[in-house]
Amino acid sequence: MNTLQRQQVQTPLYHDPAAPVDARVADLLARMTLREKVGQLNQRMYGWNAYRRRPDGEFELTRALYEETDRFEGLGALYGLLRADAWSGVDHSTGADAQAGPALAHLVQRHVLERSRLGIPALFVEEVPHGLMALDGTVLPVNLAVGATWDPELYERAASHAAAELRARGGHLALVSALDIARDPRWGRTEECFGEDPYLAARLTEALVRGMQGNAAEQVGFSSDKAPVVLKHFAGQGATVGGRNSAESELGPRELHEIHLPAARAGVRAGAAGVMAAYNEVDGIPCSANGPLLNRLLRENWGFEGLVMADGLAVDRLARITGDKVSAGALALNSGIDLSLWDEGFTHLAEAVERGLVKESALDAAVSRVLALKFRLGLFEHPYMTPELPPASGEDGRSLSTALARSAVTLLHNKAGVLPVDPARVSRMAVIGPHSATTAHQLGDYTAPQRPGTGTSVLAALNRLTFPGTEVRHAPGCALTGDDRSGIPEAVAAAAASDLAVLVLGGSSARTPDTEFDANGAARTIVSEMTCGEGVDLAGLRLGQAQHALLDAVTATGTPTVVVLVQGRPHAVPEAAERAAALLTAWYPGPWGGEAIAEILLGHTAPTGRLPVSVPRSAAQLPVYYNHKDTEYGSYVDEDAEPLYSFGQGLTYTSFEYGVPNIVRDGTSYGVSCEVDVTNTGERAGCSVVQLYIRPLRTTVWPRTLELRAFQSVDLAPGECRTVAFTLGVDQLAQVGVDLERTVLPGSVEIRVAESARGALDAVPAVLDVQG
Repeated sequence: MNTLQRQQVQTPLYHDPAAPVDARVADLLARMTLREKVGQLNQRMYGWNAYRRRPDGEFELTRALYEETDRFEGLGALYGLLRADAWSGVDHSTGADAQAGPALAHLVQRHVLERSRLGIPALFVEEVPHGLMALDGTVLPVNLAVGATWDPELYERAASHAAAELRARGGHLALVSALDIARDPRWGRTEECFGEDPYLAARLTEALVRGMQGNAAEQVGFSSDKAPVVLKHFAGQGATVGGRNSAESELGPRELHEIHLPAARAGVRAGAAGVMAAYNEVDGIPCSANGPLLNRLLRENWGFEGLVMADGLAVDRLARITGDKVSAGALALNSGIDLSLWDEGFTHLAEAVERGLVKESALDAAVSRVLALKFRLGLFEHPYMTPELPPASGEDGRSLSTALARSAVTLLHNKAGVLPVDPARVSRMAVIGPHSATTAHQLGDYTAPQRPGTGTSVLAALNRLTFPGTEVRHAPGCALTGDDRSGIPEAVAAAAASDLAVLVLGGSSARTPDTEFDANGAARTIVSEMTCGEGVDLAGLRLGQAQHALLDAVTATGTPTVVVLVQGRPHAVPEAAERAAALLTAWYPGPWGGEAIAEILLGHTAPTGRLPVSVPRSAAQLPVYYNHKDTEYGSYVDEDAEPLYSFGQGLTYTSFEYGVPNIVRDGTSYGVSCEVDVTNTGERAGCSVVQLYIRPLRTTVWPRTLELRAFQSVDLAPGECRTVAFTLGVDQLAQVGVDLERTVLPGSVEIRVAESARGALDAVPAVLDVQG
């Protein structure tokens, strides 16, 4: 036997990086005991309990980690090693910052490998909801703000930067909200949605996957600055009853397929490495126990070969219907769950196999998917890989975050043209409101503690950027919550003595150390100023009483007032629409959102944001999403049924005129495209987001009033006209048929092009006869 032959005998196939992933998985799986297999499917620990920081600043491993790795001779995955927030209790004094993170990940991984008989590394799983949720991670605007940008290319660059940060810190797998569709803004997690529309969400989900993972179709593995993503939540969680977190979703199959599955389908097609089963149930079947959803639809019909993770403690919740946690774990595994999160049920899978509740072949299939991801990441060759953080497309995190924030700011009305601020008319400016001088409420839920001085408030940005000689006065006016109005007189005096008042109002998802949490991290007892976020659902959509009083008092001074809303959901503030000279929403724009807002107020840049959700007049109207079924909806006797502002709406500092859409036969998939002339009729350069909607006329299923099917941004100089062309292919024309398959159905379809859904209803359409 020669040297090469001896090496081949001594080196297991699974250690050969040149071998196919499937072969490596099969070889390793054949060497594993049942106990080791079960260990690969468990993600039991909170990562912050795996270490402690000594007084000298160094990290040491805890007894809890030793016990966890001894239990299964290794560790399948570890959640939140880098996580820092009020729930974990990790801050800059106790956790790992950007410099210490790689060393901590190295320390833990080395321990895992030493405890694993076969040398199987652990997956380090981290939250990346809007940037890496770790100390010194770049905080991006929340998803609802990303939806308002209508800019997948910009978001793709930001997602790429977030992936690079995760990998540079030693993390591997990113958990990212993308699949929830905002159908009830009372839900506290509305900020995690890209919006109310499935097409917009699908395009942004594709951008997310491309940005974080790269082009998965061209590679088996992941480069050192890319991270596989788990898209959450699958499916229908954005439509729970009453907007209550984790409640049931009363969705028929058609509603599920038309509204709540397209983003997931787009993410799977883009190559997403994983999806997370949602907390809610659909038609009586919990998502984490929904075999038809996970096994039949996701895996068989869509061909998904990746990882399915349960949401935190969702498996153990199944004991309510199975009777105990052993059978709960068996039900989840048999239904398609591969990896648990903090559950006890999956720790008993060996017992479930022995009792005949689970076939070992089903267990092996789940283990294979976990191992395949580890091989694709190159963890067996480079378990300690900590590459230097590369720039994302030449842009650093701050510039990307600010660019997203700037693109998300949406101008809803601008009476008498008070914006942009005219220095010839404004020499004294009052900056007022509970959000005006703070960055804490700009950040959104799932945000790590920020170092002092990080970010820019609206007040600080206006002081720095405003025109020379402009006097800026400040008064907070009131607290964000409650009815304390003691600061209103000072705010009124500041407004009355000014030429313009900027009133910054809204909500907050800022968690504080005194917030009480459920075992899965959702806020339970709401304290301080938290009015949005996971576990913070509202029955109404009004701002705090004192904020409404402040709005009334400031606008009553007669000073032109610009209202800026910083929020994680569309609040109902019809008074601002009635009384403010201008109204903008910035959502949660991230740490540097104040800079983006100030730039737009002062005209350094023009607003380009468009609403990703409809804005209601009150919670009593709900639902108000634009794409309801095309029936003869009646109005209310006591209130208008129309939203205050429609989906897609947003103004800029010029005006546009749209021509009538023209259908052109051009030899594409269905032989047609749509062209429309767009003209800048104002005196400033500007950007219009051209939106194409379809309205089926003759079709085999009951249609929706409108459905967004394409959009393009176009920049035009004053007086410039440009022809915008859209290909009308499957993505634009397909509908969910009687058999629930998405296909192009025969019939007649109106093509409407406008600047918003409301505008599309009034636009002159083109009619296209479609052959299925």
